[in-house]
Amino acid sequence: MKYLEARLSQPDAMLHPMQRFIRESEAVRYEELRAWNVDDREPTLEYELFYVAGERGPYEDTLETVDSVRWFDLTPVDDSSFYCYICQETREQDVRWRRAFAALDLLVVPPIVYDSTAAFSMTVVGTGENLRAMLENLPKAIDVTVRTVGEYDRRHAPLVGDLTDRQLEAVGAAVEVGYFEVPREGGVDDVAEVLDCASSTAATLLQKAQARVMRRLESRYGQSCELDRHGR
Repeated sequence: MKYLEARLSQPDAMLHPMQRFIRESEAVRYEELRAWNVDDREPTLEYELFYVAGERGPYEDTLETVDSVRWFDLTPVDDSSFYCYICQETREQDVRWRRAFAALDLLVVPPIVYDSTAAFSMTVVGTGENLRAMLENLPKAIDVTVRTVGEYDRRHAPLVGDLTDRQLEAVGAAVEVGYFEVPREGGVDDVAEVLDCASSTAATLLQKAQARVMRRLESRYGQSCELDRHGR
């Protein structure tokens, strides 16, 4: 069973009005589609749950103007983020690009992540043949960047997908000995003892693992985790 993580950027003509709002406005820094369900009645309805890091007022005002939206409910998390539960009619523009997934035994693993340009990143699981077919069948107008391809297993998650087995083992050992506790309960020597390796090797494994996780964390969530002027 394979997976791929890809970033897709649609041309303006294909964008949902809310994606266009994200791209053209500074009100939204980051958005995640956490869960969804599709009702096959006519017209087809979609029920979706989004997490949004941004300004609630402008987002809500724009939602009110979208013809495909039947209803929505916004629930604040704090002053700069909220959840959006929405029911909307499926647009023909979305049906066209989703055909790349049709008749393929593929699963999209939530969340689907939208950045401030309205491009979105998604993780898809299936056979290598079907994943290749999906990429080939996507409309040429969609810019696709494949970030990661590999064998899917229970450890795979967007933040740790780049780690080697030995790096994952080092992180597990570090958790076991309290290396990440505050205050720290175990040091590099303790990690090395669990791994049965030299302390320098353990230190290198931990440094590389932390660097890779932090890079992916910043790539995915950096825009939603920006500090305000007062450093909060």
